[in-house]
Amino acid sequence: MRITPAEELAYRCKRLQHFMVEEGLDAVIMLQNADLFYFTGTIQAGNLYVPAEGEPLYMVRKDFMRARMECGLKEVVPFSSMKDLPALLAGYGYPVPARIGMELDVLPVNFFDRYQKVFPAARFSDATPSIRKVRMIKTHYEIHLLQDAANQVDKVNSRVKEVVREGMTDLELAAELEYTARREGHQGLVRMRAFNGEMVYAHVFSGPDTAVPAYLDTPLGGMGLNPSFGQGAGYNRIERNEPIIVDFAGSFDGYLVDQTRIFAIGGLSDKLKKGYEDMLKIQERMMALAPERPTWGRIYEECLDLAVELGYAESFMGRRGAQVSFIGHGLGIEIDEYPFLAKGFNDMTLEPGMVFAFEPKVVFPGEGAIGIENTFYLTESGLKQLTFSDQKLIIL
Repeated sequence: MRITPAEELAYRCKRLQHFMVEEGLDAVIMLQNADLFYFTGTIQAGNLYVPAEGEPLYMVRKDFMRARMECGLKEVVPFSSMKDLPALLAGYGYPVPARIGMELDVLPVNFFDRYQKVFPAARFSDATPSIRKVRMIKTHYEIHLLQDAANQVDKVNSRVKEVVREGMTDLELAAELEYTARREGHQGLVRMRAFNGEMVYAHVFSGPDTAVPAYLDTPLGGMGLNPSFGQGAGYNRIERNEPIIVDFAGSFDGYLVDQTRIFAIGGLSDKLKKGYEDMLKIQERMMALAPERPTWGRIYEECLDLAVELGYAESFMGRRGAQVSFIGHGLGIEIDEYPFLAKGFNDMTLEPGMVFAFEPKVVFPGEGAIGIENTFYLTESGLKQLTFSDQKLIIL
């Protein structure tokens, strides 16, 4: 088990303070687990108070002893009630903040109301954009964690060829792969920031089920086991000459990579094979564009234009009526971090240190879906690929 180095945490907090000064914030208060882990190295329940200047203060409700063990910040203190916050801050010499940033994209309204009562004179604003901008630039430490996750997902990919067989259900294959991932250190959870963004870490499905959409903002969904969680693997049986999609989010020490590979028993139709080769062409187009550091939206637009040119206007990134308006998404602690390679994101550019998954996919209703997904990161010298499993169609 890795403990996030203290210098790593200090660097992250300093970067946040830089954006806070730009936004005119006196303080940021964080509660959400992913943000707590990023800035403190643990997710023990409490409040992380980051002043515009000075040391951050992690006030922990439960469990203080574990937080003190796992957190590399200097100031970690116990507290029991929100009403204690002003007194705790005063004890560390911090004045009552006039403008406070919070994670307003995820903070429950009832919690927000309570903070307004604790700081009645303060003005509140959304700190999430600043938090996201800090988190989107990965350090060397984070890249090493992502490489470990990529190694994990490659072992999962290799396991497919050992266990897949005609007649087994998608669920049985998913269970075998999840077992492998857990043995290799997968935490069993995948964090997604979006509201109601519940997600399993393996979308494994075959045949026509690969083309079934779901409520998630993803190009593919799958039937799932029942409507209570209508996504992912179901009871469909794997047949010959049909695509088997293994879309797997590897996770190691909290960090995520995303990879999709296509398998088949027997073979695939020329239509599906051509679709796969065309998705590789779209990936190649992105890889040529990214080192130019274009806007996120430009990558989306140029790759979409190529998909249309190749004949997939009504089937690219989902079946007609269920298409999504993105081709890539940032990765780190959550599966939907900055950058978004998506429609309309024309005011932010790719920067060195950004990590993202790129997933061109095409859907053929009644037959199945096909596509590729890899995780990349941009460096000063160019684009690097983190996931490395063989990209060929695997015909068994």
